[in-house]
Amino acid sequence: MDLKILAVDDSRTIRDTLRITLVGAGMMVTTADDGLHALQLLDQMDRPDAIISDINMPRLDGFGFIRAVRAIDHLRAVPILVLTTESAPELRERARAAGATGWIVKPFDPGKLIRSLRLVAG
Repeated sequence: MDLKILAVDDSRTIRDTLRITLVGAGMMVTTADDGLHALQLLDQMDRPDAIISDINMPRLDGFGFIRAVRAIDHLRAVPILVLTTESAPELRERARAAGATGWIVKPFDPGKLIRSLRLVAG
């Protein structure tokens, strides 16, 4: 089964790395450079199987993006993994309170990320 993933990160390097990693694992990847861009894409695309989101982004950060996704009925149950350089417990708790499913710290282990996505979206 090909998973459809939306990856949201303001770093082109991270977006490219995620695309290469996930496409190599047979997944279909759409990328956005911040939360507002991601919300625009979600209006136009089929429901993704999972979303990966950074926290620190311009225009709309990860917390605001996650809350916005959770407010959209047909996206409410889509798993959202936070992928960030942040590791503070209070930020993890904020993400969980906003509706995040999991938390992965950059730099990420490609195999672990793929397994995590298959676990939450499969």
